[in-house]
Amino acid sequence: MSSQPVTVQTTTDAPASAALLARASEVIPGGVNSPVRAFRAVGGTPRFMASGAGPWLTDADGKRYVDLICSWGPMILGHAHPDVLAAVTEAAARGFSFGTPSENEVRLAEEIVRRVEPVEQVRLVNSGTEATMSAIRLARGFTGRDVIVKFAGCYHGHVDALLASAGSGVATFALPDSAGVPRSSAGETIVLPYNDVPALEAAFAERGPEIAAVITEAAAGNMGVVPPAPGFTEALLRVTKAHGALLVSDEVMTGFRCSASGFYGLEGPYAAGAPDLFTFGKVMGGGFPTAAFGGRADVMALLAPQGPVYQAGTLSGNPVASAAGLATLQGCTPAVYERLDVVSRTIADAVAAELSAASVPHTIQWAGSMFSVFFRDGAVANYDDAKDQDTDAFRRFFHSMLSQGVHLPPSAFESWFVSASHDDEAVDHVLAALPAAARAAATTD
Repeated sequence: MSSQPVTVQTTTDAPASAALLARASEVIPGGVNSPVRAFRAVGGTPRFMASGAGPWLTDADGKRYVDLICSWGPMILGHAHPDVLAAVTEAAARGFSFGTPSENEVRLAEEIVRRVEPVEQVRLVNSGTEATMSAIRLARGFTGRDVIVKFAGCYHGHVDALLASAGSGVATFALPDSAGVPRSSAGETIVLPYNDVPALEAAFAERGPEIAAVITEAAAGNMGVVPPAPGFTEALLRVTKAHGALLVSDEVMTGFRCSASGFYGLEGPYAAGAPDLFTFGKVMGGGFPTAAFGGRADVMALLAPQGPVYQAGTLSGNPVASAAGLATLQGCTPAVYERLDVVSRTIADAVAAELSAASVPHTIQWAGSMFSVFFRDGAVANYDDAKDQDTDAFRRFFHSMLSQGVHLPPSAFESWFVSASHDDEAVDHVLAALPAAARAAATTD
């Protein structure tokens, strides 16, 4: 593939960010280290942030924004929370990384196991991608099979076998598959429509003996928030168990955010049993790069050094990251989840009211306190529904909010996140920006 020159769009209201983007584009592909940050879906100059405190971000030009990204989920307590900062400072003072076991990783693992009843053991890793990659390898090693089933619009990190019909950044760039993924890898993946039980049953009827696992987001959040339809998770459990396959529930996004035990805590326990493996990330790291996968002890026993499935990582269980994650989880009290619900409902209800007043088609969907605003009429059940929305209306809405000091996720295919630190001042700031943003969404370019 021939490389294309990067065009850096300057902006008069964010000159320092524009200058940083120009510098970054010289040494970083596209000027960013994760594609959705590039603002390609909405246009304009991505804001380079200099600091965060509570619900606020401050960019390189000194402008403040109410943060409705929350680092894509991890900042459930808000930026630079004092308890998390103290835990990190104390851990860092003792050493950054040892390359040996340490107590902090044990304490974090114990906290995860305590919170999610079906999870008997966990292995700590460094990213959500690493967690899903490892869970898939483990499922294949346990079953002796190769084929994986995933759902269109669900994103499980940039694992070769799972980069097919993914949502989020891939959806933004209209790339249902990624260059560089071998046909042999994609050929071991079956992609089905989300929330489609007959399609699931048909796939297993045809290829059941080959299927190692089904992987699904516990509630989809990477095509926007699309919760499982009533009975869908039960069907996943029933069908996988009937055919000797495993069910991997990806709670990288929903884990410990939707509830103290993630989406499982909202929807489970299930009559048909429990997922065999779970993946976690984001909140459990408190903003630091750590993640985990875990589940049944007999499945986890196949991991090296106990079993034949190899998985390793130099920084896995990093003592500083583990301290941040543990402090964050310990800070997620019932009062925190109550505040998340109040803030998210207040904002979402106001968004709906203003878009309705401006006659802008929209639908709001939920997974706990996570929500998405789809610029279309009617419920969204799958990726095709999610794509059938007015992304131009979202773009106009986004830039109006940004200009008024509210930073939304820069893609229509994302969840909005709030934190327990979003106080009345921050919420009122968001509400005040909505009328003009709704009118902007209603206009045409």
